[in-house]
Parts: sequence; structure tokens; C-alpha cells
Amino acid sequence: MTKRSWNIDSLALIFSFIVVAQLLSYVIPHGEFDREPYPKDPHRTMVVGGTYALLDADESVTIAPWHFLLAIPEGMQEAQAIIFLIFIVGGVIAVLRASGAIDAALHGAVARLGKSPWILIAGCLLLFSFGAYTIGMGEEYVPLVPIIVTMSLAMRMDAVVAMGMVWVPYGIGWACAGTNPFGVIIAQDIAGVPLMSGSGARILMMLAFLGIAFHHLYRYAMRVQRDPAASLVADIDYSTGFEPPDDIRMNSQRVAILLIFIAGIIGFIVGAKLYGWYIFELNAVFLGIGLVTAMIARMSPSETSQTFLQGAAGMTAAALIVGFARTIEVVLSDGQIIDTIINAIASLLEGMPAEVSAVGMLAVQTICNFFIPSGSGQAFVTMPIMSPLATLTDVPQQTAVLAYQFGDGFTNMVVPTSALVMGALALGKVPYTAWVRFVMPLLGKIFALAIVFLVMSIHFKDALGL
Repeated sequence: MTKRSWNIDSLALIFSFIVVAQLLSYVIPHGEFDREPYPKDPHRTMVVGGTYALLDADESVTIAPWHFLLAIPEGMQEAQAIIFLIFIVGGVIAVLRASGAIDAALHGAVARLGKSPWILIAGCLLLFSFGAYTIGMGEEYVPLVPIIVTMSLAMRMDAVVAMGMVWVPYGIGWACAGTNPFGVIIAQDIAGVPLMSGSGARILMMLAFLGIAFHHLYRYAMRVQRDPAASLVADIDYSTGFEPPDDIRMNSQRVAILLIFIAGIIGFIVGAKLYGWYIFELNAVFLGIGLVTAMIARMSPSETSQTFLQGAAGMTAAALIVGFARTIEVVLSDGQIIDTIINAIASLLEGMPAEVSAVGMLAVQTICNFFIPSGSGQAFVTMPIMSPLATLTDVPQQTAVLAYQFGDGFTNMVVPTSALVMGALALGKVPYTAWVRFVMPLLGKIFALAIVFLVMSIHFKDALGL
């Protein structure tokens, strides 16, 4: 008798969280912190520690029973940058695939690495973690998911392995980042420690976490290769959308297209590092790649247009899931309970010994990441609270920053409120429950090591350069 796996549709799961968030707004007291402009970016605000107060009756708002329906379009509006990124990049990837360049490169790589999947897994772990460690890459990885799933399937692995090769190193890279301007730089600035300090120690920590991740992912991949029925997505049909094309030969035209694609990606990375490029510029870069690809491949304007539209249409499910995921934070904020939740959790740490307080900070940041999946958003809300709390409990400021990073980064792999994770899972046709079954044992091992590093950062901060 075939064992039946239990999975729940991602959109249904997220919608249930939206409803629960609204119900909580009726039972949790309404309150808020005072906020002030962030000195280096007056367009953003940060919480003022110690200012939490319950709202008076005339300030408190009870949202209407149907508010969650209004919040969904607002959530989509809040996530519009990522939603349009998914549509545009999805269309451009379709044009790239129509040229044959992407598939020729992929299958050429599979032919060379077919007997050495460990090289592919190790290479992806290092590449994607380094992108997150340096400039906070994450959105840029979403369009690559279908491509990596195709490669994984060709090597007799599954889509869970593909997701693991992208989002596990993404989470680890964010958690150990040394120069990420959207996370660690903000947190260190609020905590009053030198920017980018402790980067060497963070690299060593990242390599240790990547070692654990490689063991977990490679062992699962080998189990799937030996027995395809052992796959967590064995019941999912991957016969369409990930099938290899008939013509996978590499020629000079396809080489030129690949060089344009690589140049565009490198150009964006340089632009992000030097000029602060972000999602709008990434969209422009991909549109440019698509246009040049169509010209090199000698595709007609009509053929290019139809291919682009079909590729974008295939991203509809992922784009909608991103908007719904963003809605959860919208409902919590509109219901005036998000600050109450954060204050209640943080208040539990007062008066704790340094080691206990540091671990408690990790727990607080991990829980907060469910409600505020944005790394920079979480830094602006929690670090102004955690920094003075660290002083009261004799926790070094760098340890407080590290606790924020660990709590924010690792759970980026799995929190259902993360638009990136849920969108990528939809692209890879991986049910959320299947992904949780794969990643939770890994997170258990990662958090155990994270606690060790936090305690070490208290007692050996000078030796670690923190």
C-alpha cells in the first residue's frame, strides 16, 4: 500500500494565517512604540526603546470583520516590487529558454556533473550563501528556481534538493552576513558598533553552518537517487514545465547569449554594491537581457512578445502567493498588535544572566521574523529594543547583533510569511508541508550550533574579532 503524504496548498495556508492575524487583533491589547527617523535614512523610522504604551480607547481601532479582504490588495501593493520582478524575470527567462542557451548550458553541466552531484550541491551552497553574505541577495534567486529544479531532476534528484541548494544557503548567508546592507549593517549601526566588524568570524561561522547543510542535503539527495519513492514530492507531477527541450546543442549564438546573461547579472551585482541598485534596476537589467537575447536569437517581435507573455503568465501563482504572504504583516499592523507582540516577547528577557539573555534574544528574533520577515524591517523594530536590553544584561552589543542575524536569517528558509520563500516554493511546485518536513531537522542542528556561537561570542569576543 502506497504511503500517502499530507500536504496543504501554500495559498490556503497563507490565507488561514491572514484570518488568524485578524482574529488575534480582537483579543490582543492594542499598543505601539514611539518611532523616530533613522539618522542615515530619514524616510525610514525606528522604534524608540522603552516607549511601548497601550493605546487609549480613542486611539485604538477595531478593524472590520471584512478587513482581511481589503488587506489582501494592500498586501499586494506593498509587495508590488517583488511581484513585478517575478512577472518580468519570468518572461525574460522564457525568452532565454526559447533561445536554447539556458537549457544547453544546464544539460552540458549535468553531463559533466552527473556522477558528482556533491560538486553541484557544494557549489550552489557556496555561491548563494556568498551572495546573501555580501549584498543581501535573495529576490535575485527566485527566477533561478525553475532552472535549478530542471537541473536537479535531470540528475535524478528532486525539487526539494533544488530548493535546498538555493534557500538553505540564502538563509545561512543572511544569518552570518558581514556586509549585507539590508541586515547586519543596519543592526550594527543601531547597536553602535563598527560597521562590518567581525566579518572574519562570521565567515567561519557561515562555513560551519554550510557544512551541516551540505551533510543534510547531500544525504537526502543520495536517498532520492537510490529510491525515487523516498522523495518528499514523489506524488507531485513534474512532467510539464521542467522537461528538457529536444535541441540542447551548444553553439556560438547560445554562447553569446549566455555571456550577455552573465554580464547582466555581474553588472547588477556591481551596481548594487557601488550605486545602491535594487529591484527596479534588476527589472531593467533583465529586460535588457531579454531584448538582446531576442535579437541574437533572431526572434521576431511577435514571437518575443508571445514568449515573454507566456513566461510571465506562468508566474501568476507565485506572484499571488507573494502578495498574500505580505498581507499577514499588513493585518497585524492595521490591527495595532504587532508592537504588543514584540514588546511582550522582549520583556521576558529582563534580568536574565548574559548567556540566557543571549539565547533568549535569539528566540525573540526568531519569533519576530514570523511577524516581520523583512530583514531591514525587523532590524528597525527590534534592535532599538535589544540594544539597550543587552546593556542591562551584560550581553555584548555584537552578540545582540548576532542574535538578530541568526533569528532573522535561519528562519528565512521556512517562515510562511516570507514572500520569497512561498513564491519560490510555488515556482518549484514544492508543497509547503513537504519543505517543512525537509528543513526542520536541519534547522534543529543549525540552531544548536548557533547557541554555541552566541555563548562563545560573549566569552571570546576579542579572539573572534567581535
